[in-house]
Amino acid sequence: MSLRKANVAILVAAVVVFLLVLHRNFLGLSDFLRRELTDSNPLGLQPIDFIPAVPQRLTDERNDKEISVVIAASEERLGGAIAAMNSIYHNTKSNVVFYIVTLNDTVDHLRLWLSNTALKNLRYRILDFDPRVLEGKVQVDPQKADPLKPLTFARFYLPSLVPHAEKAIYVDDDVVVQDDILELYNTPLKPGHAAAFSDDCDSTTNKVAVRGAGNQYNYIGFLDYKKETIRKLAMKANTCSFNPGVFVANLTEWKLQNITKQLEKWMTLNVVEELYSRTLAGSITTPPLLIVFYKQHSSIDPMWNVRHLGSSAGKRYSPQFVKAAKLLHWNGHFKPWGRTASYAEVWEKWYVPDPTGKFSLIRRHSEAYEAK
Repeated sequence: MSLRKANVAILVAAVVVFLLVLHRNFLGLSDFLRRELTDSNPLGLQPIDFIPAVPQRLTDERNDKEISVVIAASEERLGGAIAAMNSIYHNTKSNVVFYIVTLNDTVDHLRLWLSNTALKNLRYRILDFDPRVLEGKVQVDPQKADPLKPLTFARFYLPSLVPHAEKAIYVDDDVVVQDDILELYNTPLKPGHAAAFSDDCDSTTNKVAVRGAGNQYNYIGFLDYKKETIRKLAMKANTCSFNPGVFVANLTEWKLQNITKQLEKWMTLNVVEELYSRTLAGSITTPPLLIVFYKQHSSIDPMWNVRHLGSSAGKRYSPQFVKAAKLLHWNGHFKPWGRTASYAEVWEKWYVPDPTGKFSLIRRHSEAYEAK
């Protein structure tokens, strides 16, 4: 009898010890998860939303390979980002995860738009970009009417946005995709190349639409070759530039080469020395990218960045050419949610109306057009 009691006591003691160990491990795991969710990214890129589980029916239909797509979403252009993501999602069976970079005051609006419309099945993570990361790196010109747009620099920080990915796609918010994004993702990059862009001079777009553009598509259109710092780089002024609105990045190579630090170095130098061309042909994000990737980038299929639809050049495209394009890009002053952009009706097929009513399309036949 006493032996039985001893066995019971030993069993009870073992169960108690097991429960204590289990409890301690659970607390340790909780602590770890809490640290993972609350630690701020050193660059100010903080996760707001976490990727939901994929519904079983979508898992069955879509490929398992995860494709990371990074896109910036500012309040005044939010409809553009929505249309871009919708077009990507509906033209692929791949497992696309969107990393949406925005500012804190846009987060609630974006979340409502995604969760209360047909976009609710998108897999995404919203990242809050802290503009303070740009202090000392961007020169604010008080004479220019356009305010600084910090989100345009998000593309410089790709490894911080998607830290666990080996490869990622970046797209501007003024694009729509008409083919499977997997093809763009599978663009081969040469050894030692951290990114693949669409070159300006040799692109299908420019052969079709742009002639006599002068220096607009050469390095001299973006950099001031009168400055000694630029001349010392020995980059040929007539080198063809590239468009950074759509590109594929090898993030392993990006980190190995410290591309982000290189870009920040040239941004900081420009603040001191004004190295960019005074007649800058494009975005202020382009010059540092041109320097860092000079003759060190691969090329994407030009049909994956058919651009200039936001300028008068886009009006020269035939409907057949626009239909054949794999990605349409409304870079330029005229955006497809505005009045005068070329082929705005093609973009509008992918637009999902804003359930809050804050964002509306502007069309010629009425002051404000709400898509029905």
